[in-house]
Amino acid sequence: MSEHVYKKIELVGSSTKSIEDAIQGAITKAGQSVRNMRWFEVIETRGDIRDGAVAHYQVTLKVGFTLDP
Repeated sequence: MSEHVYKKIELVGSSTKSIEDAIQGAITKAGQSVRNMRWFEVIETRGDIRDGAVAHYQVTLKVGFTLDP
């Protein structure tokens, strides 16, 4: 097994559709500039309420990626 060194960054994604969409949006956007992403963990979930309904879902993630050798 090869050894890896990982770095973690924190992202916040938001969506009007769902928590899953907020997660995917954050990971997709980060993937445009961060290489070698390997895993994520959801740290916090919250939302915005307007007129008695959910208006936005917001998810804070930590994303781990391997550093280049």
